[in-house]
Amino acid sequence: MTRNTNIRDEARQIDVRPPAVILCEPQLGENIGTAARAMANFGLTDLRIVNPRDGWPSEKARAAASRADHVIDKVQVFDSVEAAIADLTFVFATTARSREVPKPVRGPDEAAERVVGLGASGQATGYLFGRERWGLNNDEVALADEIVTLPVDPDFASLNIAQAVLVCAYEWRKIATKGALPFRLSEDENPPASKDDVMRFFEHIEGALDNVTFFRPPERRPHMVRTLRNIFQKANLTDQEVRALRGVVAALEKRRTRPRPDQDTASGDIESDA
Repeated sequence: MTRNTNIRDEARQIDVRPPAVILCEPQLGENIGTAARAMANFGLTDLRIVNPRDGWPSEKARAAASRADHVIDKVQVFDSVEAAIADLTFVFATTARSREVPKPVRGPDEAAERVVGLGASGQATGYLFGRERWGLNNDEVALADEIVTLPVDPDFASLNIAQAVLVCAYEWRKIATKGALPFRLSEDENPPASKDDVMRFFEHIEGALDNVTFFRPPERRPHMVRTLRNIFQKANLTDQEVRALRGVVAALEKRRTRPRPDQDTASGDIESDA
């Protein structure tokens, strides 16, 4: 499991009850494992399996889960879909094709909004997924409250179970966390460069280019300078990036570079003699 540092609190704050994932008669342990991994990626841990073809436990499932052992260790196995969903109050059946069962059909984003809303009031919900080869039958779909389907190409609509689980889990977490990302660029650690430092960089690079007669013909210089400055302005340079660029220019000028007095030489931050 990859451990990120400096995780934003918003990415961990989920105060709604997460849904269960129910796999109906999965054939391969590897598919169970990759589904468990997809669940773990987005914070789901309640995995239920109905009549796995190769039995349970499965070492192939554990290996394919790629260290999502906390999901694999909690797996519950049931003899029927009815038993697997008995304690839930709302269930979405996933299917890639139209059914004769008259139920509301939602996209994964709409379904996630419903599941998050129910979970916020403490209700137990779940997503029901079918077999690898032919999905759920109509009787199983009939046990669900609504249908969720993905906006796939209708001429190639079949997804691997783990892919379908991942999409639903992703949409659920996006709604549950209001789209909070685990990390963003820290302006405290990477402050934007001051306009004064940016202007000194412009003067430095333009002077270096003058020395090698880059601006030809001379009457084109104002236009070329504006173009260069516009390129760098688009970059929203940080303080460290400006220092690095000035060091690059100094190196191309074959001038000695020296560390700033307030910088650790191991950091790679350099400042030209200009």
